[in-house]
Amino acid sequence: MKNAAVLRILPLDFQWPIRNPFLFCAHHNDAYPPGNGRLGPDASLRGRSLGQDFVVKDGWRMYHGKEVPGFPVHPHRGFETVTIVLEGWVDHCDSHGQAGRYGQGDVQWMTAGSGLQHSEMFPLLYTNQPNPLELFQVWLNLPKSKKFAEPYYKMLWSEDIPVYRTHDDHGKKIAVRINAGSMEGVEALKPAPDSWASDPKNEVGIWNVDLQSGARWTMPVASPDVHRTLYFHKGSSIKIEGQRIDAGHAVEVLPEVALQIEAVGDDAKILVLQGRPIDEPVVQYGPFVMNSMEEIRQAFYDYEKTSFGGWPWDRDDSVFPSEVRRFARYKDGKEEHRLSPD
Repeated sequence: MKNAAVLRILPLDFQWPIRNPFLFCAHHNDAYPPGNGRLGPDASLRGRSLGQDFVVKDGWRMYHGKEVPGFPVHPHRGFETVTIVLEGWVDHCDSHGQAGRYGQGDVQWMTAGSGLQHSEMFPLLYTNQPNPLELFQVWLNLPKSKKFAEPYYKMLWSEDIPVYRTHDDHGKKIAVRINAGSMEGVEALKPAPDSWASDPKNEVGIWNVDLQSGARWTMPVASPDVHRTLYFHKGSSIKIEGQRIDAGHAVEVLPEVALQIEAVGDDAKILVLQGRPIDEPVVQYGPFVMNSMEEIRQAFYDYEKTSFGGWPWDRDDSVFPSEVRRFARYKDGKEEHRLSPD
């Protein structure tokens, strides 16, 4: 049964279909083996295209990493990254000397703004057990007035992220982790200050929705000009206003309709991205997102000239010792340390 509230249904691949103000969404889901004591996999890397390993082999990928999985140093300008780690660990280093290790529900919000370099590595901490990793990386655009904002990053620690919890008429559970935006009066932690999400009128929402099997939940409405997409990434199927949709699909919906969503079969997990579009030209070339090709050329020139602050780390794929747990170090010298959930 089709309904007018569902605009499009699209299959999910590694890079998910997105809409303005979002630029990119990737789902990393890797069943890494035990580590080798050097934060890499205790497994042969033979047959992998190291440095460009994006083909799932034995359940995991090395990405651009050659010893440790992940993404060694690379530049960005003109947008933000929001990295939501459901399971596993990420080591962050950047050209401002900032650093951190986060995971197991933590979210990192980073404004690239005028430009910075960073590395994002996936250290395999445990040598006596597998090291599963699951995360989403979302790119959120910046408007022209903020393209050259001062680079900034902050941590949204898992234990601080608000969760909206409710149940349906049959007692089935619904939980919504509010990484950005609000839900029924439950407000997210503050995003980065120059973010499109920092102004409530832009109605940016980044939510992880968990529906117990059989649960029925009505998603609150948003303004008609907001873009809203549901990414159904785990479960068997859901019904949206009676229309059945299998897992592994993105669903673009009308935001002004209070949609009833039902989990059919297994529990369902859905990532929701919504926001008012930025009504400006978008020109993207690799790691730079600007408003014109001239600005893209300038970004390459500036990067070649300044390296966006250089690289103060000993290696391009910087990682921390396995005994280090969750922490963040900022350019003003402030440090945060959190107990690990494991």
